[in-house]
Amino acid sequence: MDFSNIFVIIFIIGTVFSFSLNMLLERLDFTFRKKHGREIPEILSQHVDFQTLDKTCLYEDAKYRLWIPSSILETILSLYLVFCGFYPALIERIWTWTDNPFFAALLFLVLGGIPGALLSIPFALYSEFGIEKHFGFSNMTIRMWIADEIKGFFVNLLILTPLLLAMIALFKYTAGWWWLLLGCVYLVFSLGISIIYPIFIAPIFNKFTPLEDGELKSRLEELLKKCGFKASGLFVMDASRRSGHSNAYFTGFGKSKRVVLYDTLIEQLTIDEIEAVLGHELGHYKHHHILKKMLFMIPAVFASLFVISLLVNLPLLYKGFGFVSGEVVPYQMMFIGIFLLSLVFGDWGILLSPIMNSLSRHDEFQADAFAKEICGTGEPLCTALVKLNKENLSEIQVPKIYSVFNYSHPPLLERIKALRA
Repeated sequence: MDFSNIFVIIFIIGTVFSFSLNMLLERLDFTFRKKHGREIPEILSQHVDFQTLDKTCLYEDAKYRLWIPSSILETILSLYLVFCGFYPALIERIWTWTDNPFFAALLFLVLGGIPGALLSIPFALYSEFGIEKHFGFSNMTIRMWIADEIKGFFVNLLILTPLLLAMIALFKYTAGWWWLLLGCVYLVFSLGISIIYPIFIAPIFNKFTPLEDGELKSRLEELLKKCGFKASGLFVMDASRRSGHSNAYFTGFGKSKRVVLYDTLIEQLTIDEIEAVLGHELGHYKHHHILKKMLFMIPAVFASLFVISLLVNLPLLYKGFGFVSGEVVPYQMMFIGIFLLSLVFGDWGILLSPIMNSLSRHDEFQADAFAKEICGTGEPLCTALVKLNKENLSEIQVPKIYSVFNYSHPPLLERIKALRA
């Protein structure tokens, strides 16, 4: 480990900076919640009571107290694994088992993630069975939780394996152009996943049943028709099997597009409010928000891969973290370079959060405005947002700087003021 190496310095500073900033932001939110969390805003005086706000504060405080040791230990583990030479020792051992770069990369991906996964288990269990159950959200059993973790692991492995195989093959056969071809493979693969996800992957975890005939289905189908949105169907997801949290979303691409409503959402909201929530989601479709994000993402993917293609060929990157490297980096080691770059620059992504969140909040305001227009009034969406906020025990007021870094959606009060403007 070379502490004078520029990549190591960037890694250490980024880790400490991200950790410190997150600690500061969470502390500011905690302090703000202590002072103002139980205050009922005038605009919500008819909808919110002190008991709900008190329960919300207790719920958020419980999550915060769990987050502190979790974040500290995750940061310590991340630094320790790098400083003690865990990763060079791991890949050296893997090379004694196989000389196939694809299997080496796959084993490195799986085995390298074990320490972090083991550390996260007690925190995940306490979050699910300590906090979520205590506040009436979780309906999980230990058996169900374990089954979800196992299924999630194999689904992720199944998704990542072909990408990993393609990446190693491109390293070997396309020389300096691998980044361009890998970007194309990634985009095609992402499109394919968006098509097959609602049909084959999502049903692994939840049961999806067509929405029953009735007023709700008729109203929603009429709304879809009015907006020119063609979906393969309206489906209800059995979210209540696991949690009391509620949501609604679109998923899929092309003919596989479908509208999914949590069963908890149907129980908590009126037909007018559900229609308004769907109107909001349709607002994203009508304003082409997904397409705009794709148009932004595509050049970003290629630009990132181009920069990565330059950096992974630098022996300095590998030597700084204790890997044996000659003057020329062989293709068999380039997946290690990508991993190291994710370590070096990963925590600096927090600096992009304000920009990405600002763009996202702009889209959410547009979608809210569309729902107001298509429904003729913004009041059903207002009451729906208040109910969802109450049912999910979400904070009503947070410090501005906290929402800038952590909220991809506008805070509740801002959305209601905009809808009623």
